[in-house]
Amino acid sequence: MAIVDLQGITRTYRTGSVAVDALRGIDILINRGVFASIMGASGSGKSTLMNILGCLDQPTAGTFKLDGEDVSTFSKNKLANVRNRTIGFVFQSFHLLPRTTALENVELPLLYSDDNLSWKEIHRRAMNALEIVGLADRAKHNPNELSGGQQQRVAIARALVTEPKMLLADEPTGNLDSRTSLEIIDIFQTLNKEGLTILMVTHEHDIARFSERIITLRDGLIISDRKVEPVQAKTALVNWKEQDAVVIENEVNV
Repeated sequence: MAIVDLQGITRTYRTGSVAVDALRGIDILINRGVFASIMGASGSGKSTLMNILGCLDQPTAGTFKLDGEDVSTFSKNKLANVRNRTIGFVFQSFHLLPRTTALENVELPLLYSDDNLSWKEIHRRAMNALEIVGLADRAKHNPNELSGGQQQRVAIARALVTEPKMLLADEPTGNLDSRTSLEIIDIFQTLNKEGLTILMVTHEHDIARFSERIITLRDGLIISDRKVEPVQAKTALVNWKEQDAVVIENEVNV
């Protein structure tokens, strides 16, 4: 069953008498368990599309069904619940609370949940999410005590703690170096193999190639939607380490 079904989605913004068509008729069907990238130049509509997919904005026209339900019928409370439980968000800027530990940042979404979880359960689930991204040993550290890659891992853990059905990642490697980017993508691929649907906005072809489907936008329209054989991040990391070893050995021998 499709987790995302977009039919004829348009989005028009108005400034006075001027109308700007950000999306001009988008049809996308994404099944559960897919890892897809959404690409496009600045102004192509990819951020607008991501906002609609994340239930942060509403289309001007068209139908958006999320996990089989028409989003246009959702109340404000249900939309908030969907954003809290059904969808996990990861952004380019990590958006962590600076004076709050990694563990407390991850716990935050559960504090707004309707599940009425005990503090013990909130703590357990947050620690489990940090373990998934390999940061359980940094749980008591504040963001300024963590590297950029570690901060993004905390942000991913925060997105995972509510056990969402879909992860939306908006330029998740945009502020990271190449090796750290591979480490983040490796986490995404591992989560995807475990069944999590991942939609990732990126302008980097080198990042999109790790997904199994690449959707390209231009001027609010889909110009390409193709399945690809994804490159495995683990393999790329091994090659990176081997190249590093060769560089270090050459420097020593100079």
